[in-house]
Amino acid sequence: MSKRNHAVPDYWPRRNEVLPSFPKHHEQKGKQCLRADGLNLSFGGIKAISGVSLEAKMGEIHALVGPNGAGKSSLLNCINGLYRPQQGSVWFDGQSISGLAPHKVAALGIGRSFQRLALFKGLTVLENIMVGRHLFIKAGLLSGALYWGKGSREDVRNQALAEEIIEFLEIQHLRDKPVRELAYGMQKRVEFGRALAVEPKLLLLDEPVAGMNHEEKEDIARFILDIQEELGTAIILIEHELDMVMDISDRVTVLSFGQVIANGKPQEVVANPAVAEAYLGKNLEKEGNEDGSSRIEHHA
Repeated sequence: MSKRNHAVPDYWPRRNEVLPSFPKHHEQKGKQCLRADGLNLSFGGIKAISGVSLEAKMGEIHALVGPNGAGKSSLLNCINGLYRPQQGSVWFDGQSISGLAPHKVAALGIGRSFQRLALFKGLTVLENIMVGRHLFIKAGLLSGALYWGKGSREDVRNQALAEEIIEFLEIQHLRDKPVRELAYGMQKRVEFGRALAVEPKLLLLDEPVAGMNHEEKEDIARFILDIQEELGTAIILIEHELDMVMDISDRVTVLSFGQVIANGKPQEVVANPAVAEAYLGKNLEKEGNEDGSSRIEHHA
């Protein structure tokens, strides 16, 4: 009889639940968790963001859209501490996080995925997701090295939550594969999983379906909706796929040349003449991709 691996979570009877060990935030639904006020960011003489304000509410998906170079990723970088804006402030849960280092921002409960993959290609899927759990390691060097006491308990819990993420993202069959061996779409899924590993209260997703086929995009959209509905997490989503934005977003903010030109419900934003002009000069149309989906492109 083989010995059971106690690091693997005993949650199989709860398989229909979404990330069962993760904190739920339903009682805070609609509460503002993030506020960015008057952010200005320049690189030399180039203004990446000019007077941008943004908010995120618990249990809502807030899409951030705009032409390439509009400042969307720069805005997320200001929120999670990668960039420090020259002006403005960022507040999370009533606390100023302006100027905090990225690891301290993550420790407060803000998870982030990146447009360009930032995975450790030589590590396995499980190991990459476990990297996202390093903020929860509090045991000392001796306890961790001897796998004893607090160090052992932390490792068991961290692996348990990583296994829940793997189960949720339906990548169990890839668990022990090096990330470099995975198709691009699956690597993006692992990147998503690592962002979840910080047990985020606010999840920042930068083009999570870029480069995916139609079926893969539908899977990611389903995962995002599950997180919103089952955990009550606040989500800020950068996305160029108009169909996906319209289908899953509660609110949309449009950036153009580093400034907010529209903010509101998806249907209101799409009908806004300023949005049509920013994207296409005159009319807001949807260009078909090869996979049959639509993508907003900048033709101005």
